[in-house]
Amino acid sequence: MATHAEVPSPQMTEQLDNEEVREILKNTTDLRQYSRQIEKEFKEVENKSIEDYIAESQNIANLHNQINDCDDVLERMENMLMSFQSVLNNISTEITQLQRKSVSMSLQLTNRQSVKAQLSQFIEDMAVSEEMINIIMETPVTERDFSSQLNVLNHKLSLVKELSFKESKSTSDVSDVLQKLRLKAMSKIRTYLLEQIYKFRKPMTNYQIPQNAMLKHKFFFEFILSNERHVAQEICSEYIDTMSKIYYSYFKVCRTDFQTIHLLRHSLPFQSYSSRLTSLKFEESCTKDDLMGIEDNASKGLFSKTTSLKHKSTIFTIGKRGDILNQQLEAPIIVPHAQLKNRYTVEALFRSEQYALVDNACREYLFVTEFFMVRGTQAQDLFNQIMGKTLTLMIKNLETSIHDCYDTIAMFLCIHLIFRYQLMCHKRCVPALDKYWDSLQSAIWPRLELVFRMNIQSIHDCDPTKFNKEMGPHYITRRYAEFSAAIVGISEHFPNELVSRLLLELQNEVECFILRMAAIFPTRKDQLIYLINNYDLVLGVLMEHTRDNSKEAEAFREQLNARSAEYVEEILAPHFGGIIQFVKECEHFFEKEQMDELRKQERRSLALVASFSANWKKSLEELNREVLLSFPSLLTGSQLLQLALASLVQYYHRFHKLLTPNARAQLTNIHVVMVEIKKYKSNY
Repeated sequence: MATHAEVPSPQMTEQLDNEEVREILKNTTDLRQYSRQIEKEFKEVENKSIEDYIAESQNIANLHNQINDCDDVLERMENMLMSFQSVLNNISTEITQLQRKSVSMSLQLTNRQSVKAQLSQFIEDMAVSEEMINIIMETPVTERDFSSQLNVLNHKLSLVKELSFKESKSTSDVSDVLQKLRLKAMSKIRTYLLEQIYKFRKPMTNYQIPQNAMLKHKFFFEFILSNERHVAQEICSEYIDTMSKIYYSYFKVCRTDFQTIHLLRHSLPFQSYSSRLTSLKFEESCTKDDLMGIEDNASKGLFSKTTSLKHKSTIFTIGKRGDILNQQLEAPIIVPHAQLKNRYTVEALFRSEQYALVDNACREYLFVTEFFMVRGTQAQDLFNQIMGKTLTLMIKNLETSIHDCYDTIAMFLCIHLIFRYQLMCHKRCVPALDKYWDSLQSAIWPRLELVFRMNIQSIHDCDPTKFNKEMGPHYITRRYAEFSAAIVGISEHFPNELVSRLLLELQNEVECFILRMAAIFPTRKDQLIYLINNYDLVLGVLMEHTRDNSKEAEAFREQLNARSAEYVEEILAPHFGGIIQFVKECEHFFEKEQMDELRKQERRSLALVASFSANWKKSLEELNREVLLSFPSLLTGSQLLQLALASLVQYYHRFHKLLTPNARAQLTNIHVVMVEIKKYKSNY
C-alpha cells in the first residue's frame, strides 16, 4: 500500500471511468485473480470458436466456390455490357452522321428551291407573252385588260433597265420587243390623255367627267413619267395651259349664258361669273355722303321710309346680313341669269364669287396632287401655274371694287368670309390658297380702317346746333348702336385688335356727341332725359345682338345707371324736394345723436309733413304722367318710375326717423303710401 497519495495519470483516469472497473474496485476484488479468471474465459471462448469453424468448414468451402462462380458471372456481364456500350457508341456516331447529311440535304433542297423560285420568277418577268403583246397593241386603253398588262409591261421595263446596268446578257433577248411595246403604249396613252384634256375646251363641258376619267387611269401618267419624262411634261404643260385659260375665262370673259346651278358649280364654260355678278349689284351704292355723322334729311335719309334705296339693307344695320357667315356660308352660288330682277349686297356677291373659287380651287388642287403625284412645294407650284392668273385677276377686281366702297359692315363681313373659307380649305387639306386669302385681306383692311375713321371723324365734325331739339334717341345714336352691335357680333368668333381699337374710338366719339347734343337743352332734367333715351337705345340694341357682358354694353350700362339715378333726383325735387333736402341736412344730427338740433327743426318738419299730407297723391300722379311722357320706350319709362318711387320710399323712411314724436304722429302712415304706390306698379 502506498504511504502517500499520487496524482493519477490520464490513462488511469479513463479506466476509472469504466463502470465495470468501478464495480470491481467497489467490491475490493483481487485484481490478479480477476485477471486470471478473465484470461481463462477468453481461452474457452476461443476454443469454442475454433470448434464451430471446424464444424462449418464444408459450408465455408461451398460459400467460397459460390463466390468464385459469381465473380465469373459478373465478369461475363461486364464484358457483355462493354460490348453493348461499344455498339451504342457506333449507333450514336451513325445518327450524328445522318443528322449532318440531313441538314446538308435540307440546305441543298432549300437552295435549289430558292434558285428555282428566283429563276422561275426571273423567267416569268423576262418573258413576253403573246397575250400581253396582243392586248397592248390592239386593246383600247380604257379596257381593264390594258391597264393590267400595262402594269406588267412597266414592271418588265423596270427590270430590264435595272439588269442593263449589270450588263446582263438576258436583256438583249427581250429588249427590242419591250421597247416596241413601250412606244406603242406611250402613243396610245398620250393620245387618250390629250383627248381628255381637249374635252375641257368644249363649251358647257362638265369638267368633272374628264377629270374623273383621268383619275380612274392615273397609272397612265405614272407609266409615262417613269418611261418618257418629256411626254409627261408635254401632257402636264397641256393640262396647265388648258385649265389656266379655262379658269381665267370663267372669271373674266363673258360669252354665253349660264344654264343651271349644277352646271355653274360643276362645269367651266367660257363665261364670266365675276362680270355677271357685278351686274346684280345695287345700282345706288354707298358714297362718302352716307357716313354715320352726315345729317339725315328727307331726300337722302338712310332710315327714311321714302328712301330710293328701298331694297337695300342700310349701311349701319346688319339685319339678316349676318346669316351669310352661318346658314348661307355654303349656300348655292348666285346664278346671274336666274336673278336678273334681284339685287344683292356687296358681301353677298363676294361670298358667291369666293365660294365658287373655293369649290373649284379645292377640287383642282386635290386632282393635281393625286393625278400628277406631287406634294408640298411642287403641288403649290403646279397649282399656281393653273390658278395664278385667275387669282391675280380676282385680287385686282377686289382692289378696284373696294376702292369706292363706303359700306364698313360689308367689308367686315367680307373679311370674316375670308376667315371661314380659309378654314374650310384647311379642313379639305388644301393650303394652296393661303397667300390668296392674305392678299384679299391686305386689300380690304386698309380701306376698312379708312372708312371706319371717316365715320368717326364725321361724328366728331357734327354741329349739334343743326339738329332738331328732340329728347328722343338721335338717329346718329341709332346708327352707332346698330353699327357697333353688328361689328361686335361679327367679330365674336374672330376678334381683332384693330377693330377693337376702332370701336373704342367710335364709342368715345359717340359719347362726346351725345353729351354735346344734351348740352343744347336748357334744363338739367331735359338733358338727362335726352341722355337716358340715347344710352337706353344703345344698350338695348347691343344686348339684343351681342353678349350682355360685352365691353360696349358694360360702358353704356354704367352711363345709363348713373344718369338714371341723377334723373330720379331731378324729378323728385319739385314734388318732394323739401323732404329730400331735410333728410340730407339733418340726417347727420341723428347719426351723431344730437337730438336737441333735431328738435330745433320741428317747426320746419311740421310744415313738410303738412305739405306732404296735402299733396302727395297728386304729386304721384304728376310724377307718373311726367315720366311716361318723357320716354318713348314704355319699358324704360316704367323702370325709371319704379326707381323714382323706390327712392321716394327710402327718403320717406329716413324722413320718418328724423321727426319728433309730435311731427311723426301727424305724418301719413307709410302703409297708406305703399298701397298708393303699388297702383303705379308696371305691367311691362
